[in-house]
Amino acid sequence: MYSTNQMRWSIGGGGMTRAVKTLLIANGVVYLFQLLVGPQLILTLGLIPRIAWSRFFLWQFFTYMFLHGNFLHIFLNMYALWIFGIEIESMWGTREFYKYYFITGVGAGVIHTILTPMSTIPTIGASGAVMGILTAYAVMFPHRVITLLLFFILPIRMRARTLALAFAAMSILGGVTGSRDGIAHFAHLGGMLIGYIYMKKGQSFDWLVNTIKKWNRHRGIKNDLRKREEREKMRRIVDQILDKANQVGMDNLTKEEKTYLKRASKILRKDE
Repeated sequence: MYSTNQMRWSIGGGGMTRAVKTLLIANGVVYLFQLLVGPQLILTLGLIPRIAWSRFFLWQFFTYMFLHGNFLHIFLNMYALWIFGIEIESMWGTREFYKYYFITGVGAGVIHTILTPMSTIPTIGASGAVMGILTAYAVMFPHRVITLLLFFILPIRMRARTLALAFAAMSILGGVTGSRDGIAHFAHLGGMLIGYIYMKKGQSFDWLVNTIKKWNRHRGIKNDLRKREEREKMRRIVDQILDKANQVGMDNLTKEEKTYLKRASKILRKDE
C-alpha cells in the first residue's frame, strides 16, 4: 500500500520518524529471535485468552504485538506501519504516537480476549495496533487517495476512509462467521474501535475516567440502597424472633433462631 501524495519515503533519513523506526527494528529483532527459539516463544509471549485471564499472564497483552507468524505477516504489518505511521508521528510527536500505538495494540488484545475468553489459540502480531494507526490516518485524512497493489500486481485506488471501512467490514464478517483463515479478526476490529474512540473523544481518556467515576458512584448508590433493604429485612426478622421469645422464652427458640439473633446483633451494631 502507498499514498499518492504528501508521503515521506526516505528510510533512515529525514523522513523516518523515531517511534516508527524503533518499532520496525524491535519487531524485526523479535522475529529473528523467534526463528532461533521456535514455537515455544509464542506459547509464552503470545496472547492466549484463557491463560491471560485465568493465570494473570497480563504481559501477554503487550508482548503479543511483537510476535509474527511468518515473513509475510511481519512484512505487511511493518509496511503499513511505515506507510501510515510516519506522517502521523510527524504531526503528533513521538511520545503521543507511542501512547496511541500501545493503547490500540493492548486494547485490541483486551477486546479479542473478552470476545473469545475460552480460546487457547495464541494470537500474535502487531495488526491490532496497525489497524489503530490506519484508523487514525483515515480520521485525519479521510479523502487521501491510497493505491493498493492487489496480489502485489493489480493496482486499486480508494480513499483512506473507504480503506478503513473495508477493513472494519471484513473484520466484523470474519469475526462473526468464525472464519478459519487464521486471522484474529476481533483483534483487528478492537484496534480500530479503540483508535476511533480515541480520535473522536480527543487525545486523552478523561471522558473514560469520568464515565468510570460516574458508574462507580451509581454502583455505590445502588449498593447502599441494597444494604439498607437487607438491614430492614434483618430487623423485621429479629423483631419476629424477639416477639416469639417474649411469648415462649429464649430457651425455647430454635438453634437457627438463636444463631440468627447473634449474627444479626453483630451486623446491626456496626450500623449504629
